[in-house]
Amino acid sequence: MKTMIGVTVALFLLSGSQGVFCQTAAQRPRYEVRRAVAPVTIDGLVNEAEWSQASPAVEFIFPWAQQTGAKQKTHARLLWDDANLYVAYEVEDTDIVAQFTERDAWVYRDDTVEIFLNVRPAQLAGYYAIELNVRGALMDYFCADAQFYIRKFQMEGVRQGIQIDGTLNQSEDRDRGWSGELAIPWDNFSDMARAPQAGTVFTANLNRWDGVEPNRRLSVWADSKLERPHPHAPAQFGDLVFVN
Repeated sequence: MKTMIGVTVALFLLSGSQGVFCQTAAQRPRYEVRRAVAPVTIDGLVNEAEWSQASPAVEFIFPWAQQTGAKQKTHARLLWDDANLYVAYEVEDTDIVAQFTERDAWVYRDDTVEIFLNVRPAQLAGYYAIELNVRGALMDYFCADAQFYIRKFQMEGVRQGIQIDGTLNQSEDRDRGWSGELAIPWDNFSDMARAPQAGTVFTANLNRWDGVEPNRRLSVWADSKLERPHPHAPAQFGDLVFVN
């Protein structure tokens, strides 16, 4: 399956279908991804002893005024080592809701966090996506041309953990929030790029879907600058700078 994705990317790159380029570094948010010097336990508990290795957390923003859901805070931190990219999310949520439990369901319709990762930032034709709902269900895919979600692509070896501070799908009470962790092996991206070294720059966005319609809200790390609430805008992704 990874071979098919490599062919898809090559076709897009050679077709010249993308006529736009990434923003300049000065226009993009930037996060220094520090190397993990101690193991990260992927259990959903964002343990401060482990995550104090990371750069300070980024806080998501709310670019779309037309949405009516509560503006609940989300923070994210990232680490890396030779084997994996590690992502941690800490989410405020007074009403935790999710239905999907199976792999590759449309989990963004639940309370969900996401990472979109472009490991070859000189092009905008394709990038990888992982979405994780509050029940621990993953949807992973390769996104081509920011509009085709190739869910037959399957990442291997991804580990996830979730912790809930509240009650799932019980709207009559008041929850406090949830947290999630991901460990994503670099081997999944080998069709497009080698694993990073100190000094490597990838681009990415981190997103959160919160609540149910009509009171639902999307928050993001990097503003997609789209008129409607939609996170798929690779030209607007922020910079992930890998450091020691």
